[in-house]
Amino acid sequence: MPDTEMSGRQLPRRSTMAIERSNPSTLADMSGYSHVVKDGTTVYVAGQLSRNSAGETIGEGDFEAQAVQAFKNVQAALESAGSNMISILKMNVFMTHREDIPAYREIKTRFIPDDALPVSTLILCSGLADPVFRIEVEVIGRVAE
Repeated sequence: MPDTEMSGRQLPRRSTMAIERSNPSTLADMSGYSHVVKDGTTVYVAGQLSRNSAGETIGEGDFEAQAVQAFKNVQAALESAGSNMISILKMNVFMTHREDIPAYREIKTRFIPDDALPVSTLILCSGLADPVFRIEVEVIGRVAE
């Protein structure tokens, strides 16, 4: 029997699929949140910084090295959930230095081809979790077909 409100309106059916939360071993072990949440065929990836799997900061003072590591982390997170870089639907990028935008655009093309560009928002902000970080990338994707 469908769920109904007291008014008699039919409520949306609740999914019977379990939500999967994970912290892949390929990413830094961070407490307090999940790196990846998979809900059906949708994959949510928390903002990725330039940390390697041991939790060490990569590229302190080097935007290019930081951006490459952040995108590698996004890729690893997606792959852990059965997705990939061409299955990204939405991407939010947080950056602290406007002058890094041209380098960001070039590095992004190494990971996401022009024919698979997601909707995207680039936000310039005064700082990230730690002042050494210059970029953070979060995405929503879907399971690869």
